[in-house]
Amino acid sequence: MTRAAYKLRLLQLRTPYKLTPNCQSINLGLTRILLEIIGINNTISGSKRSFDEKPYIRRPYSGGATRHKAERTCVLSFALQFFNGLQITVVLALVSGALGSLLGLFVAMAKLSKRDVVALLGRAYTTIVRGLPELLIILVVYFGGTAAITALTGRYVEINAFAAGIAALMIVFGAYCAEIFRGAIMSVPQGQAEAARSLGLKPWQIWLFVILPQMMRVALPAYGNLWASLVKDTSLVSVIGLTDIMRVAFIGAGSMRAPLTFYLVASALYLSLTSMSLASFRALERRIEIPGH
Repeated sequence: MTRAAYKLRLLQLRTPYKLTPNCQSINLGLTRILLEIIGINNTISGSKRSFDEKPYIRRPYSGGATRHKAERTCVLSFALQFFNGLQITVVLALVSGALGSLLGLFVAMAKLSKRDVVALLGRAYTTIVRGLPELLIILVVYFGGTAAITALTGRYVEINAFAAGIAALMIVFGAYCAEIFRGAIMSVPQGQAEAARSLGLKPWQIWLFVILPQMMRVALPAYGNLWASLVKDTSLVSVIGLTDIMRVAFIGAGSMRAPLTFYLVASALYLSLTSMSLASFRALERRIEIPGH
């Protein structure tokens, strides 16, 4: 028994008055509680004394070095994420741009078709897609594709964000390309196709060797501007969870509490992509330009 517990017990034995049985039981319960508290306090104080008795070893302060090391690690991590996001953005633009160009060419041919039904479908497609915001089309493709696959399979299947982004951007890019290609095709003189037909060329040969080379010279400037818009529109795909440049900038701005820094880095990356694209198209225009025209 500790000294404090002993004094408490001695105080109870020296009580000058007699207690009733109920009071004695209450007093006994309170005494047990106090003894337990005293024992716990003695244990804690003993552990503190044993801790304090250990020799104190002074160590050099390394808080600043640790903080700088953590900051460098975080910067390198986000730099790697920006590089991965840049790769996803470039692949997304290339795949959706190539597929959208093919879709736009077929839609332009459909709009110039002599069949009224085919021409009507082509006009309906371009009118609807060009009349809707790109972000809305991305959301409809993503959630609509998920709902369609779920209804077909009978269980919940979430569509891949990358596939949904490619499909949505292809639809948007194809609608605008269709109008550019349609105007370029109409600029080719009809006599070119008639002369090729008189030489015995087949329809696909006329399109491939006569019409397409001439229409590309007319369509290339507008197509280059449209491509730059496509590169910028890839940032909209971040809303469905694809980790592109914009998504990395959004996450970094929230976690590091430095929105200006991360959004400026994203702006520099997008500006680099669009500048290189426009420079490439200008070089291609000079390459295929006919002297004197």
